[in-house]
Amino acid sequence: MKNFRTESVIIAIGFVLLGVFIQKGFKVIAEKDRNVNVKGLAEMEIPADKVTWPLMYKSLGNDLNSLYDDIKKSNQTIVQFLQEKGIDENEISINAPEIIDLKAERYSNNNDIPYRYNVTTVITVTSQKVDLIRSLISEQGELLKRGIAVTGGDYRYNVQYEYTGLNKIKPQMIEEATKNAREAAEKFAKDSESKLGKIRYANQGQFSITDRDANTPYIKKVRVVTTISYSLED
Repeated sequence: MKNFRTESVIIAIGFVLLGVFIQKGFKVIAEKDRNVNVKGLAEMEIPADKVTWPLMYKSLGNDLNSLYDDIKKSNQTIVQFLQEKGIDENEISINAPEIIDLKAERYSNNNDIPYRYNVTTVITVTSQKVDLIRSLISEQGELLKRGIAVTGGDYRYNVQYEYTGLNKIKPQMIEEATKNAREAAEKFAKDSESKLGKIRYANQGQFSITDRDANTPYIKKVRVVTTISYSLED
């Protein structure tokens, strides 16, 4: 009888301990699934550090040899103008001219065309001297005095501004985005009467570079959104 009582006590204690362990196990599992997902945003406005400026002009005529001589002279005039203003030779490239034979056009009225050939020539400046190029764009009317009318309006030949130093500012922006995400997570934890635990998952997100607005394409807006998952504790 004594041994039976001892065994009963041991079994009872075992069931109590098993219940405690099961309870703790459920608690651990429940806490494991408690987390909060937040996003952190970082934005920065920064000036472009590279510009591509196409100078496009057109030539009309009936004799290709004469057009060739005129285009060669015009190209020399434009290059001279650019170099006088501080543009280096290695920043200037002359594209091959595009020639349209208007009399060969299928739907044109050949009898009403005063000139047979329409030639488009583009000289492209690619430089990191963004401020200098911006000032020259406003001064390109000076080429009219030298007999060259630089035209615009063709989307293929728009001025393009770029920012190439993303790797320099990445660490700073990721740090800011992560800080903002943590602040949001801490606010959530406080509102839910919990404590913020460790990071369970983090996604840096993709950086985007866009124009600040349509009027200032030389100012870029850099943006990144990080996604971070934190555990929550009692």
